Order: sequence, then structure tokens, then C-alpha cells
Amino acid sequence: MEWYHYVGGFFAGAFLANFVPHFVKGICGDKFPTPFAKPPGKGLSSPMINVLWGLLNLVIGYILYKVGKVSLQDTLSMVIFFIGFALLSIMCTANFTKKDKE
Repeated sequence: MEWYHYVGGFFAGAFLANFVPHFVKGICGDKFPTPFAKPPGKGLSSPMINVLWGLLNLVIGYILYKVGKVSLQDTLSMVIFFIGFALLSIMCTANFTKKDKE
């Protein structure tokens, strides 16, 4: 595999990790920060915006998953995919923990 397949796999994991909180909060009817809120990433967006933002992340993550040729048969591609997923999950936790305190 080429190096850019691994980059695609890393970002596939990141986008798929970002899909989860936005989609879940949106379908639960809760407001949640998105890049479209004021201020971006700190203000709260409507549930509909969160569902749409989550679905966009899902589509981009799926495309990158395919471009990255992530496969269970290729251990390195799965590890890099998981690292992308884990890093964005940890970053989101750190960022979204502050949303109720500001």
C-alpha cells in the first residue's frame, strides 16, 4: 500500500469518531457544539444541524475508509485507522467536557 492509503485510513477513523457524538446528540433532540455554532465549536447547534453534520462526517469517513483501503487483512491499516479514531475521540472528550462550564 502507498503512504496516502494510510493517511486516508487515519482520517477515516477520525471522521467516523466525529460522526458518533453529533449524530447521537442530534437524534436525541439535544443541542450540541458544531463548527456552525456561534462561536464555532463552542456555541450550541440545533439537533437537526447535528444530525446533518454527523451524517456528513459518516459519508466522508466512509469515502476515506475506501480510499485508504482499510482492511482486516492488513493489520497496519487497521492500527492506523484505530489511532485516528482514538485520537479524535480523546480530543473530542477534552473539548466537549468544557461545553457546559463556559
